[in-house]
Parts: sequence; structure tokens; C-alpha cells
Amino acid sequence: MLSREQPMELILPCLYSELESDALKNILHELNKINFLNHIIIGLDKADQKQYLNAKKFFSILNAKHSILWNDGPRLRKLQNILHNEGIADVEDGKGKNVWYCIGYAISRNTAEAIAFHDCDIKTYDKNILIKLFYPLINRSMGYNFSKGYYPRYSDNNLNGRVTRLLVTPLVKSLIMLFGRNEYLEFIDSFKYPLAGEYAFKTHLLREIKIPSDWGLEIGILSELQRSYSNKLCCQVDLADQYDHKHQILSENNDSKGLSRMTIDITKAFLRKMATQGHTFNEESFRTLKATYYRRALDYIDIYKNDAKINGLSLDLNLEEKTVELFAENIIKAGKLFLSQPMEKPFIPSWQRVEYASPGFLTKLRRAVVEDNQ
Repeated sequence: MLSREQPMELILPCLYSELESDALKNILHELNKINFLNHIIIGLDKADQKQYLNAKKFFSILNAKHSILWNDGPRLRKLQNILHNEGIADVEDGKGKNVWYCIGYAISRNTAEAIAFHDCDIKTYDKNILIKLFYPLINRSMGYNFSKGYYPRYSDNNLNGRVTRLLVTPLVKSLIMLFGRNEYLEFIDSFKYPLAGEYAFKTHLLREIKIPSDWGLEIGILSELQRSYSNKLCCQVDLADQYDHKHQILSENNDSKGLSRMTIDITKAFLRKMATQGHTFNEESFRTLKATYYRRALDYIDIYKNDAKINGLSLDLNLEEKTVELFAENIIKAGKLFLSQPMEKPFIPSWQRVEYASPGFLTKLRRAVVEDNQ
């Protein structure tokens, strides 16, 4: 009944390479156990024509109606060029851009009351994740417009979640120490797992929200929500007793990929937000931030060591400290990039702006996706 009164849809940003994983196969298996999804939107990256046709066959096992956005196909590339020429959404390919076009397609369909998002590399996925994300939004007595998941991060007897544990938590605490408490930092600090890629929106929020195109996506979304909407409209949901997904490499020697790239992008997202609140940065302030972060992060390693011990998990203290050293270096790199790129556009514009800048674009997007899926 609720699914008819308040239609729900799911967005799955996906790399073609993930079609080969057991994780995505299990996700589709679990999705076929539920009957309340009105539509599934799959954003497919890194696929040539042969791979796209294979993807259509792969996803055809879904019981729910679904559409694939072939982001590398000629129809969508042509539309992307229209926005590039307008100076809109002229950003590098990646998860943020993929999610953004999926949101645009969902808006063009105009059939959902609530839309959930999650990645395609979740190894421990079950249908309850989606049920829990949607429930606070479709239960009218609760009154929430946004839900975000959290869960313990461990697998194979190891404590995981390095970027949240060793970067985001101590970095937010360090920013509070340096700049004092403010509503934004307290909002981020209130989330048990701010980098969780599982969340759901009431659809009307998606037309106005701006999102980053890089690894700062999850922090950027929370920043936009805090800026524009009441905290009372947001909730957190305990999604699972255990959660595991594909682990990124640390990439110590290449800061353009892996966790190294991720931590730079996330740090830049925090710096941009703090700057919009009137805080100024220079090389000295970044050195202070690095030193404060480094001390805080080492303190947290002691806490995580005890957490691991009491739960019978392993924790490599040498690797933990090496990771913190890399993340501290990346705070300085993020600071230098922030200072050297004052004209950088940190967000992809909202779809509301696109509708003004390129009237009829959403209709063209919907038509292109429909034609690709015929």
C-alpha cells in the first residue's frame, strides 16, 4: 500500500567492472526479494558498446522495472557536451557525475516520492538495508526527508573503515579545536558514519541540491543538507550488524587514486565549507591543522586498539600510524590545492539551475535514456 501511495526508486552508480563481482550479483538477488520498488536507475560508467549490451543482459534478471544510463554512450555524451558548452557540469567523469545524471533522470521521470542510493560493491548486502533506508521517509508520522545509514566496519577479523576512523573523525575534532564549535561541524560530528554511501532523499530535495563531482560526494551532500534544511529532517539508520565492501588501496606513492586521492578530496570539501563560513586559510594554518590532526589521530589509534582488543579483532598498529602519516601529508596537499585553485567550481550545479540554463534538457535526457534502453 505504501509503495503505491509513495513510490520508491533506487539509484545504483556502477562501474562496468563491478558486473564481474559476486557482490553485485548478490545485490540483484536480494533486490528481487522485494516488491516495493517502482523503478531502479543504474548509472553505468566505463562501458563500451559491447559491454553496455552485456550490462543490459546482466541487469535483465531484475524483477523491478529499470533503466540504465550508459554514460559513455553517444546519446548521453552528446547531452553532456551541451552542458559543457554552457559551462555547466564540466567536470571529470566519476561517481559524483554519475550520481548527478542519475538524479537528473529521476527528476525527469517525476514518478518517485523517495529515492535511495547505494553502491554496487557491498559484499554483505541484504534487502533490509533498503527497507531501513526508506522507512523513516515513507512513514508519515516520522516526518524525515533524509536518511543515512551506519554500521560497524569489520571483516575477516580486521577493523576497517580507515578513512572515517583515521581522517574524518580526528579532522573534524581538529577543526572544532582550531575554529570553535559551530553548527556545521557539530552536524557532521553527529553522524556515526558520515562517509556511508547508503542514503535516501525525499525527491523534492534533489532538484535543489548541489553535489561534488569527486570523492567528497558524501561530505558534500551532508554539507548541502546542513546549509539548506533543518537538522530535524535528517535521521540516521542502523543498517546492519556487519558490513563489508570492496577496499580501496592506500596508494602511498600516487595521490591521484585510492585512499590517497579520497582523503585529499574529502579534506578539500571541509576546507571549502569552512571558507564559506568566513574562515580564512594560509600555509601556516594548514601546518597547524596538520599538527593538530596528527596528534588527535594518534590518540584515536589507541582507542581503536582497545576497541579491536575487546571485540577480538586484529589491528596493525604500524599500518595505522603509516596511514595517519600519509593522511597528514595529504592535508597539506589539499591545502595547497585549495589555495592554488581559487576559481575551482566545487559543486556540480543543481538541476534547478540546469532547467533555467538549458530549457528542455531533462526531457532530452529522459528521451536519450529511453532510446538507449529499447
